[in-house]
Amino acid sequence: MEKVRQPSHAGSWYTDNPTKLSSDLEKWLRETGLTKSPDVRGVIAPHAGYSYSGPTAAYAFANIDPTNISRIFLLGPSHHYYTPKCALSSATVYKTPIGDLPVDVEMIKEIRALGMGKFGMMDLRVDEAEHSMEMHLPYLAKVFEGHDVKVVPILVGAVSEENEAMYGQLLAKYVDDPKNFFSVSSDFCHWGSRFNYTQFNLDHGDIHESIEVLDRTGMDIIETGDPDAFKKYLKKFQNTICGRHPISVFLHMLKHSSSKVKINFLQYKQSSQCKNMEDSSVSYASAAAKLET
Repeated sequence: MEKVRQPSHAGSWYTDNPTKLSSDLEKWLRETGLTKSPDVRGVIAPHAGYSYSGPTAAYAFANIDPTNISRIFLLGPSHHYYTPKCALSSATVYKTPIGDLPVDVEMIKEIRALGMGKFGMMDLRVDEAEHSMEMHLPYLAKVFEGHDVKVVPILVGAVSEENEAMYGQLLAKYVDDPKNFFSVSSDFCHWGSRFNYTQFNLDHGDIHESIEVLDRTGMDIIETGDPDAFKKYLKKFQNTICGRHPISVFLHMLKHSSSKVKINFLQYKQSSQCKNMEDSSVSYASAAAKLET
């Protein structure tokens, strides 16, 4: 029986007008000037409203060559629903205003069996309330237009360090299949009193410059592919990277796979430039994970 996840954030976080959405995505992808590469096996991209992060996200998705990819693993953080596990989608179709993406129900069953109770299931209500994976869907629908592809949505909860490693090891074998692709959803620093995070270092200049140094330090560590170094960075600076758990799981996947995949960040932006304690901002960064040949 078909179980459809509706694009619940269309019309608010991004336009629900198919013509306008398609046109916006095409424009942002074109403006990156990037060329598609068959060696790109995954991306890290933001998930804010498109008016904030759409052009930045394009720097991740413009790298994708859809030709030989038949399955996309989506890893996103949970903003509203608490779970200490990774949870799989119970939907069979993810709708977008510009085309539907079928869920790989067989792969969901395989992962559940592989995890032997380690994976939870999210019901449709939880799935539709969460925006972190939905904000990747229109880009994926656009890039994979005309190609047969299925999605494997994995909501990454408040997962412990040990379980980040465990999930990464369980999923690592899927990195070695070139038909699989990985779309990891994360915004970077959420700065301001409304986010309960107001650390900054005056040695770096204005607050927004301090935030950028903080984020770029984290991005450099992610590029090393070392999940333990990333964990140390998070403990030291407490940077409010909302997709830290999905990123950590992905780093463990790359570490334990047979493929040599290297992450490179390509674009960085802040929603606004903070200069005083009343200001606030969210940072966005886009990266491509490329097979080293």
